[in-house]
Amino acid sequence: MGRIDYLHDPDAPPANSVVPSVVAFIQNEAGQVLMIQRSDNGRWALPGGGHDAGESISDTVVREVWEETGIKAEVVELTGIYTDPGHVMKYDDGEVRQQFSMCFRARPVGGELRTSNETTQVRWIAPADLPQMDIHPTMRLRIEHAMDRTRTAPYIG
Repeated sequence: MGRIDYLHDPDAPPANSVVPSVVAFIQNEAGQVLMIQRSDNGRWALPGGGHDAGESISDTVVREVWEETGIKAEVVELTGIYTDPGHVMKYDDGEVRQQFSMCFRARPVGGELRTSNETTQVRWIAPADLPQMDIHPTMRLRIEHAMDRTRTAPYIG
């Protein structure tokens, strides 16, 4: 299924759904960031996805990271909540979803890198290489907030 992101675009279709979702900022011992290339839009992103009924939000983080990357993760802390109504995602099936994403810092505790039906590539990326990658501006914001260890409270916006 394809996806088009709209960010403060006056021509964006109106949202018809809101789905709580998560992304995980994970660094290995070398300081590299776990990144996926999404199969729905080709962009690089932190691993993550939608929250399912019957699971805790930390369970969602662990499940999504495992499903998309093959890495077992442990949640450390919340780094931000992102609910900008000006960011909507249009899917091929007609869903137009308003952003509602929580970003968590997590640590790898096992597993091996692998792709999934949602990822075309999974890599550990040096932070210095992130600026050259095709990453949506809202995902860059999550990464910046998660990398900033001087923050005393999560970003909420």
